[in-house]
Amino acid sequence: MSITRRSARRSVRILGVASASAAVVLGLSSSALACNIRDFKAEAKCDGEKGVIVVTDTDRSAVEATVTVFLKGDGGVETKVGEQQVKGSAEGTPVTFPEDWKPNATYRVHVKASTIVDEDIKPDLVTPSTACKTEETTTPTPTAPTTPSPSKSAPAESASPTPSASESSSAPAGAPSNAPSPAAGDSNLAETGANSNTGLIAGVAALLVVVGGGAVFFGMRRRGARNNA
Repeated sequence: MSITRRSARRSVRILGVASASAAVVLGLSSSALACNIRDFKAEAKCDGEKGVIVVTDTDRSAVEATVTVFLKGDGGVETKVGEQQVKGSAEGTPVTFPEDWKPNATYRVHVKASTIVDEDIKPDLVTPSTACKTEETTTPTPTAPTTPSPSKSAPAESASPTPSASESSSAPAGAPSNAPSPAAGDSNLAETGANSNTGLIAGVAALLVVVGGGAVFFGMRRRGARNNA
């Protein structure tokens, strides 16, 4: 069976359309698999009481990319936080940057993947308004007034009375004396009353009583005699 020109031209058209469709499909599929800035996501999180910045790469083509994080300060001054390499995956490959971030701070995250991607993640990362670790304010505890406790020391012993000169000079009774003992006739008889003036005084008093009694007696006789006369 011979092929006419019309049939040949129709076949060429069909092949051209198929080739163009295949090229479009391949182009779209390659674009879908290529690394893109939209495959990267940056977040500010807390690891316990410490802050971290996590960048996740969901690039299915697994193109190696360099992620750099900068802290944006006042006046446009930036401080580099860190830089890490990452290869994306369908599930997402995270890289973590330890950073004790402050509330409402702004970070710029830059991604560079060969000649495919060289730009920042938009918008810039802004940290939460609450820090990971809350500063605890310590309130001073009022101290109770201290009451002076009584002294536990024993009271001082009162000084013993100092013996007077007369007491110290006189020897205690019954103590032996070095002085020679007086003679028997010269001994002090005041204790026995044998050589005291008590007897003399008593005799004089008795004599006075007798004399007074006699005077009274004679006086009464004379008065009686006068009365009889």
